[in-house]
Amino acid sequence: MAFLTDDISINTIIGLGSAVSGDVHANGFIRVDGDIDGNLESTGNIIIGDKARINGNINALSIVIGGIVLGDVYAPNGIKLLSTSAVIGNITTRNLEIEENVIFHGHCIALKKEEDFNSAFEKLSNESVIRSRQAGRAI
Repeated sequence: MAFLTDDISINTIIGLGSAVSGDVHANGFIRVDGDIDGNLESTGNIIIGDKARINGNINALSIVIGGIVLGDVYAPNGIKLLSTSAVIGNITTRNLEIEENVIFHGHCIALKKEEDFNSAFEKLSNESVIRSRQAGRAI
């Protein structure tokens, strides 16, 4: 994964006991040990600590998850789910590593070849839009 070759200096930290309500957009490496009620996006890598709770989608180059995520996770370079993690949502990546005892409920796209990955991601995105529009009509 990208963590092995990238600069590992952390640019943004959301510490244990901290809570953010709203979307978080940051440049570089982010570590989250607190709670976020909103989407999380980074131009670099993200580490979600084992006490962290995220209620929103996550988008970064690579992501290591140790906490709870209720939302979709997108990281083209790689996603690692630690044994303490729970993800309820879709995962899209080219490299997926899952430890024992992980809780995962959702769809997963993990394709190495960039062409296959991009095609599958586009198809999943289109299906998500269609499903959300159909759910809106049912109300």
